[in-house]
Order: sequence, then structure tokens, then C-alpha cells
Amino acid sequence: MQLRPNQRLKLDDTDDKLFYAYPRFVTHVDEGFIQQLTDLYRDRLKPNTRIFDMMSSWVSHLPEEMEFDHVEGHGLNGEELARNARLNHYFVQNLNENPQLPLPDGDFDAVLNCVSVQYMQYPEAVFSEIYRILKPGGVAIISFSNRMFFEKAIQAWREASEAQRVELVKAYFASLPGFTTAEVIAHKSTLPNLLQWLGAAGGDPFYAVIAYRS
Repeated sequence: MQLRPNQRLKLDDTDDKLFYAYPRFVTHVDEGFIQQLTDLYRDRLKPNTRIFDMMSSWVSHLPEEMEFDHVEGHGLNGEELARNARLNHYFVQNLNENPQLPLPDGDFDAVLNCVSVQYMQYPEAVFSEIYRILKPGGVAIISFSNRMFFEKAIQAWREASEAQRVELVKAYFASLPGFTTAEVIAHKSTLPNLLQWLGAAGGDPFYAVIAYRS
């Protein structure tokens, strides 16, 4: 799987660090989405393990009752990451400039990415890094809805339907032979599009694509 150059383009091609220079202490999905994500984490993550929360912010949506050996955070705004009480450590890095993570091979039991996969301009490289840092048997959970900063999402994502976006993330995993066949959890919104766009409660669809390092 290889995106074409035009599929990587963003409407706003200015430096991502400028766009994320100011903290946004909000959640970008509704409470229904967050509850489904936390329940999924509760089901798939194990206590006392090492977690990497990629492209994170001031909240990680991890179950409050679960304790982990280490939660490493990453994002583009240090002020948001500093506010995140679940992180033991964090670093700031623009993956569109440098997708290579400053993390050891096989060091994490889980890699999480919540509502951010749409901004990756070089997802092939990023997913290769996800594979590299996962322990054998470790899980990667990529979750997303239909919301985004439209001007910062790549063309391949902007122009795709929700079903096509699921297939896109599955293809990211499938491009690496070391991942298991991706599993999909999809809960589509039952609200009309207009109410979804207006942010009506319960309006956000929930998608998660999950794979394990073989």
C-alpha cells in the first residue's frame, strides 16, 4: 500500500507545529464515542503494561481504574501533554516531518491513536514504527470518527467515505506483513448528517481498527 503524492496533500500546508501551537483543552468527539473507546481499552489493554499514546493531548481516555507500568505520550502541543495526568513521560514531535520515533524496539504492549490517523501524511512510515516499537503480541488500536480539522486532514481521508476510511486504515496495517489481519469495530451514527455536524449528543460514529504484532 502506497499513497500517491496527491493523496498526502493538505488544504493547509503550513507547518503543523504552528497549527497546534496553542493548546485546545477540549475533546474532539462526544461522550458516547469516549465511553466506547474507554470500554474498548478496558477490554483490550492489560494492567501493569507499557502503553504508547501516539498523537495524544490533555486526555487519554484510559479506564480510571486501570494502572499501567508506564504510559508514554506524544503530540504536537507540550502544554496539552503536560496536563495529561495519565502520562508518565511525553515528547513533542511532528511525525509528518520525522516519522521515526525516539523509542526502543519492542518496548510497548500497546500503541494507541485516537482521532488523529487522518493527519498522517506518511502513514506507511508511521505504521512501520508502530510495528517496530510493539512487543510480539502487542496491540495497536486506531480509533476515529467523522470529525477532523478538515484543512489538516490528508486528501485521501477528506475525499473518502466513512467505509473507505476504515479500509484505508486496514490497508495501513496490511502493508506490513508482521501485523495480524485487522479487526474492525464500527458503530455508525443513527442521527441525520445535519445533526451530526451540529454536534448533537450521540451523533458521533465510532470506528476502531485493531491489529496485533504477530
